Amino acid sequence: MRRVAILCGGPGSEHEISCLSAAGVLSAIDRNEYEPFLIGITPQGKWMSLPLDYPLSLENGTLPSVSGNFPDVLRGKNGMSVGGASLAIDVIFPVLHGTYGEDGQLQSDLDQLGIAYVGSGAVASEQAMDKSDAKKFFSSAGIAIAPSVTVTEVEWKRNPEAITQSIKSLGMPVFVKASRGGSSRGTVKVIELAAFASAMEEALSFDSKVLIESAIDGAEVECAVLEINGSAQASIPGKVWIDPAYEFYDYQAKYLDGATRIDIPAPFSAEIIKKIQKLALIAFKSIGAKGLARVDFFVTPGGEIIINEINTMPGFTRTSAYPKMWAASGIGYTEVITHLLKSALAR
Repeated sequence: MRRVAILCGGPGSEHEISCLSAAGVLSAIDRNEYEPFLIGITPQGKWMSLPLDYPLSLENGTLPSVSGNFPDVLRGKNGMSVGGASLAIDVIFPVLHGTYGEDGQLQSDLDQLGIAYVGSGAVASEQAMDKSDAKKFFSSAGIAIAPSVTVTEVEWKRNPEAITQSIKSLGMPVFVKASRGGSSRGTVKVIELAAFASAMEEALSFDSKVLIESAIDGAEVECAVLEINGSAQASIPGKVWIDPAYEFYDYQAKYLDGATRIDIPAPFSAEIIKKIQKLALIAFKSIGAKGLARVDFFVTPGGEIIINEINTMPGFTRTSAYPKMWAASGIGYTEVITHLLKSALAR
C-alpha cells in the first residue's frame, strides 16, 4: 500500500480553505490503495504531524486552522521524518492554495525531498499564480484576454497621477487585483476613478505588483482539467451563479456566505461548451501545468470566450466546483483523487 502525505494549512491567506480541502481528500481517499498521513503547516510555517481525526471542518461558522503542539516533521534530502523515524512517504498531496501553495515556493521545497507530489511543478505554479505573467502565456497561445495594465508598487509610489490617467483607456468598471493573490483576496472592483487609489492600496497590501483589468460583461464559467493516464482531459464546464447582493465573486461570497453556486453543465450551446473545453486544455498546456487545474473564463453575450485565470490547486472540498464538474463528467471524487496520485507517481 502506498503512503500518501496530505499537506494542509500553510502561511498563505488561504490557510483555512486548505484545511477544508484536506478534510475532503481525507474523507474520500481510497484506503484500500493508499494509507493517508496528515501533515499540517502552521501560519508561521512549522510542519507538524497531525492525527487523522484532527478537526478540519467548518464548526459553528468558524473555519479550521493548524495549531497546537504536535510532533515536528523534519525535512531533508532523504525525505521526511518524525522523532528520528522516517515517514517512508511514497507521494505527497499538497492541498495548499494561493501563496506558498500555488506560487512555486512549496513545490521548490518538495523538489528538495525527492518525493513525487500531486500537481504542477515550481515553474508552472509560479507562472500560473502571477496573473499578469499568465496572461502573456495565454495570449501567446491564442486565447483572448481582457485589456489590462500591470503596475508595480515602485511605479505607483513614484507617479500615482500618471497611472490613474493611464487606466482611463480601460473604461469603467475595472478590477484591481494583487497579481499573485488567491481566492479573490486583494481584488477590488472599481466603479469610479475616485475609488482607484484606495483600491490600489488594498491590492498592494497583498502583493508588490498589481493587475488592473477591464471588467468583462459576461457569465463566469469554470472548467476542470485532470490528467488521466498521462493525458489532460477537460470536464463539463459549470457557470458560476452569484447572489446579486455581491459585487463580484469575492472571498466572502466564495467561502463564507453560501452566496454562490455552480450550475453544471453551463447553459451554453454544445459548440461553446466544446470551445471552452478546448481552451482550458490549451491554457493548461501553455503554462506547463501537471495533474490538475481549474480554468476560469468569461463568456460574453456575443459568445466570445475570454480567459480570466488558471488555478493549479483549486478548492478541493466535496462541494468545491472542481470535484463537482468531474462528478458531472462521470468521474467521482475518490476516482479523481486516485487519478491525481497515479499521475504523480507516474511522473
